[in-house]
Amino acid sequence: MAGKKIYSSTYLAATTAIVLWGFSFVWTNSLLINDIPVFTYLFIRLAIAGILLLTVSKAIGKLQKVTAKDMAWMGLMAFCEPFIYFLGETYGMLATGSATIAAVIIATIPVFCLIVERIVWKIPFNKYKVSGILLTLPGIVMVVSQEGNISIEHAYGIALLFVAVCASIGYSMVVKRLTGKYNTITITTYQFVIGAILFLPFFLMFGLEGVTPKLFTYEILLPLLSLAVLCSCLCFGLWISSIGKLGITRTNIFSALIPAVSAVGAFALGQEELSGIRIAGIAIVIAGVILAQKEIK
Repeated sequence: MAGKKIYSSTYLAATTAIVLWGFSFVWTNSLLINDIPVFTYLFIRLAIAGILLLTVSKAIGKLQKVTAKDMAWMGLMAFCEPFIYFLGETYGMLATGSATIAAVIIATIPVFCLIVERIVWKIPFNKYKVSGILLTLPGIVMVVSQEGNISIEHAYGIALLFVAVCASIGYSMVVKRLTGKYNTITITTYQFVIGAILFLPFFLMFGLEGVTPKLFTYEILLPLLSLAVLCSCLCFGLWISSIGKLGITRTNIFSALIPAVSAVGAFALGQEELSGIRIAGIAIVIAGVILAQKEIK
């Protein structure tokens, strides 16, 4: 019974993170549409998250001391994500001009994680994992397509999005190493503090021009704070905890839900239509995710 409760809470944590990350594409797109410079909102997002996590972790006495050797791993983790991942995702979205194309590329993370786990850790293929992942693919296509077709015009943007996918896998591998030694809030705090430091030079060179009165309007602050507090502080804490309990592949399979959530979020905000084919696709994606969690007995 205890094991079931632990798994249920872990699945809930991963699902919550994915739902909020699904909305992150909508919130990010809102900032890009309003011409907020990339390095302006990325640095401010990470700085808010880093300061908030550092304050909370110290206040509750949960910030652990990190050894010099592990500090290098913390740095590698932050370099993979948020630094490289956010650059690839954001500029990929700008180059393709489509949040849905970005969402569907990011949703391929579980496929690559399955391959990496097989190569690096020699974890055998599970027929349910493979079947579940394969089932999600047509569902994803149905969710992001319009009239049954997907038009991809910018190969450069697609390449950048796959850089983000690779960065996410590298991040997951490093996190898996750290979760055995440090608690979730420590890892998340160092991730965003170091991430903010990495983005600081670029903010000073390219992002200061974006610090205008417009930045402090409700239209900009709402998505910016949502990205910083919900999608950074909360989501990454939940995600790191899930990786530690479920493993890389079983956690990252939830990424398949991102396009579905993004489609629903865009519909709720009046940005896109939610057609019958998208509704069917959402159902197929969810079925694939559930199947991928099944164990061979």
